[in-house]
Amino acid sequence: MASETFSVPNISCGHCVASIKNELGELDGVKAVEGSPEDKQITVKWEPPATLDKIKETLIEINYPAA
Repeated sequence: MASETFSVPNISCGHCVASIKNELGELDGVKAVEGSPEDKQITVKWEPPATLDKIKETLIEINYPAA
């Protein structure tokens, strides 16, 4: 299983983290999404068919692009 921590400057509150969890959680292969509004970071764990590129694309689509 792959894991990556992303810096997401647009995160300002717990609702932002919840939105990201909901959207990324819908991707096939995403197993876990954890986030911290204080650190402005999220950590995603996934396996195929999810890919790093698809996760990054989804973050852009939902207006939380990774830095």
